[in-house]
Amino acid sequence: MNIELICVGKIKEKYLKQGIDEYAKRLSTYANFSIVEVADEATSEQMSQKEIDLVLDKEADKILAKLDPSRQVIVLAIEGKMISSEELATTLDQMATYGQSKITFIIGGSLGLAERLKQDAQMKISFGRITLPHQLMRLVLTEQIYRAFRIMHGHAYHK
Repeated sequence: MNIELICVGKIKEKYLKQGIDEYAKRLSTYANFSIVEVADEATSEQMSQKEIDLVLDKEADKILAKLDPSRQVIVLAIEGKMISSEELATTLDQMATYGQSKITFIIGGSLGLAERLKQDAQMKISFGRITLPHQLMRLVLTEQIYRAFRIMHGHAYHK
């Protein structure tokens, strides 16, 4: 399988980078795994909806420039379908079974993702209704992908 994350922004905190790197290393046993970062746009607390939409649109353009159209796209969005670790494993396993072994997950920046990205994705998922910083979400997603492969292969990591 070929799993790619396209993420808005860079990881600044060393502890998050270390965690992501550890799960990426573990994942290499099961899949080709890569992370593509696109630059985030400057934001402020007092942005109008029009300014927010402009930022999201610019970030969407950067994501689309990196996105291979032949890949299956899963976006992370708070309004997406809440799934369990087992459901993620089943989803990835079914995609691989039906010849969709190139999968891209997209994590937006601090303002989320443009609607056009969400609408064009094959799937919108959520790990809950809480809001997590996008850098932390990258660590959580990487761990959950690793956990999904452990589940798919019947290994003991998942409890």
